[in-house]
Amino acid sequence: MSKNPLNAWQTLSSELVYESAWIAVNKHQTTNPAGNPAIYSVVNFKNLAIGIFPLDKDGFTWLVGQWRYPLNAYSWEIPEGGGPVGELPLETAKRELKEETGIVASTFEEIMQLDLSNSATDEHAHVFLATNLSFEESEPEESEDLKLKKIHLNDAFQMVLNGEITDAISVAAIYKVKYLYGLNQLSF
Repeated sequence: MSKNPLNAWQTLSSELVYESAWIAVNKHQTTNPAGNPAIYSVVNFKNLAIGIFPLDKDGFTWLVGQWRYPLNAYSWEIPEGGGPVGELPLETAKRELKEETGIVASTFEEIMQLDLSNSATDEHAHVFLATNLSFEESEPEESEDLKLKKIHLNDAFQMVLNGEITDAISVAAIYKVKYLYGLNQLSF
């Protein structure tokens, strides 16, 4: 087995310490870059994180509001969800957008991939820009008590600047769309 010259860590043993339908936690006995023994625990996600930024021709998007149990706080976010590893991220994006907002887009463009909290997890995200929108009924899951907010890109960006949007995928997506399309000019 060849060793990656950029990886100074050596894994001596690994043990699964917890598993649920969404995550597994593995404890690794390692040798750290200084050559000393160390324990490294990693949360392995069973789903890819998917974010979708719907954008209409007038520069409006839709945010999803919901209570986030791990944070014990309400959060405004772009539509997001998880898709099983092995499912095409685009298929998950289409399903999650319709499920959470009722929006169906005829055009999707992957605008970024992100590694989230990469010091302790392997969670990976794909973010899509969705355009050419039509509207149907939303189909939220039973665990989702969602509120929708139609908002202009300028206002969503201001919410990030004001600290009203703190979800990492949402912040990154809003900045990326602002960069791609500017605050005052939109063209598709």
